[in-house]
Amino acid sequence: MSAPTPRDVPAGRRLAPGAPTAPTAPTAPIVHDAIAIGAGPFNLGFAALAGPAGLDVVVLEARDAPQWHPGMMLAGTHLQVPFLADLVSLADPTHPLSFLAFLKDAGRLYPFYIREDFYALRSEYAKYLAWAAERLPGRYGHRVTDIQHDGTAYRVTAHTPDGPHTLAARNLVLGTGTEPQMPDAVPGTWHSDPRVVHSSGYLPARERLLTAERVAVVGSGQSAAEVFDDLLAGAGEHRHVEWLTRSPRFFPLEYTKPTLEMTSPDYIDHFTALPQSARDRLGAKHLGLYKGVNADLLNSIYDRLYAASVDGPAPATLRTATALEGLRERDGRMVLSLRHGEDGGLHETEVDAVVLATGYAYRQPDFLAGVEDRLSRLPDGRWDVDRGYGIGRHGDVFVQNAELHTHGFTAPDLGMGAYRNSVLVNRLCGREQYVVERRIAFQEFGTPGSHATFDPGADAAGASAQTIPSADLQEALR
Repeated sequence: MSAPTPRDVPAGRRLAPGAPTAPTAPTAPIVHDAIAIGAGPFNLGFAALAGPAGLDVVVLEARDAPQWHPGMMLAGTHLQVPFLADLVSLADPTHPLSFLAFLKDAGRLYPFYIREDFYALRSEYAKYLAWAAERLPGRYGHRVTDIQHDGTAYRVTAHTPDGPHTLAARNLVLGTGTEPQMPDAVPGTWHSDPRVVHSSGYLPARERLLTAERVAVVGSGQSAAEVFDDLLAGAGEHRHVEWLTRSPRFFPLEYTKPTLEMTSPDYIDHFTALPQSARDRLGAKHLGLYKGVNADLLNSIYDRLYAASVDGPAPATLRTATALEGLRERDGRMVLSLRHGEDGGLHETEVDAVVLATGYAYRQPDFLAGVEDRLSRLPDGRWDVDRGYGIGRHGDVFVQNAELHTHGFTAPDLGMGAYRNSVLVNRLCGREQYVVERRIAFQEFGTPGSHATFDPGADAAGASAQTIPSADLQEALR
């Protein structure tokens, strides 16, 4: 439990040291400005920016301590975005919880400068998040189980080691993250088999996988490439690694500067103004913008295969346009049923283990059932997220990285986290606490005049933690 804050003490009851206390009537429970559920990078960034704005925010996290992709902390791997995509810098470069402040505190700022690389190591970024979390109002071991609204505030019940605990807040920020996604071709009976590993749990299974004679890696993104590269580096005599992807080729992450302009308020304005059917079609074409592989890693893998082929066939097979259609066991080995997406051919391969780098999917939290009538949904059940990241019919519930279908591929982008959190903090404050960029791109993403530019200043003026925006304002935010 976090230590009491000054607002925990009712006004008029500041006592001098050693002064006798008298019995008092029970005080009303604290009503926080916001409860942020989930302590991932986006909600940590929200809490970091909310503090200087004077907002009383508490972060609840089911896990006992801060964690960030612990199963993929492979040596030497780095972020796919520059270090400025930390919790706060793109909103407030002077904030004391920036990545550079972390490096200074750790005595690593000069080594980082000498390294001359904008891309922080993944393990270093995880340490940064833990460092920042220690300085933010987080309560770990608090698994939210139920939320109700009493007409004034949300009552959030969490299971803790000490039993159920209830907190109250006027606003909710949902940052529960995504969950590992297993392909339909792998029946649930295989999910607990130690030979079947999702990439999110690769590191704990690594030593076992390195001893397997034949391993298949399924997937085409950065995680698949890192796992394949790591297994290939450990491949010795009689060991073989297969890399399978449904994609027609191993796509590099598209990282040209004009493409990077799409991670901008300008593009979000364009995307959110489209009909939902158009957004869905366009979103399906964006995978290469955020799910590709770093080009330098693809080149490194090729070089590793080339060096291994000097003395004979390389201990690896790479298969493109190949979909996993089934998994069964035969004589103690796993048999993968595969279909080629271009010529339609079917074939099988036998392996001793398989790593499924098949990504993550968002799942709407069950604990929201009690406030369902306060939430906005599309006809198909997905969140109807307004331009300012709200899903609440009363302007008091917001989402982090659950708006891929409404806001486009910027939703999971670490570099857009500070922008989104600036919008959220401004909405809760009722003022523009953080200057939010409106136009940054040289490009025009839609027909001139076809949609309005999002005005975060007007949004902030109409939606605060103290008031409920009018229906007209809510409609204007869509």
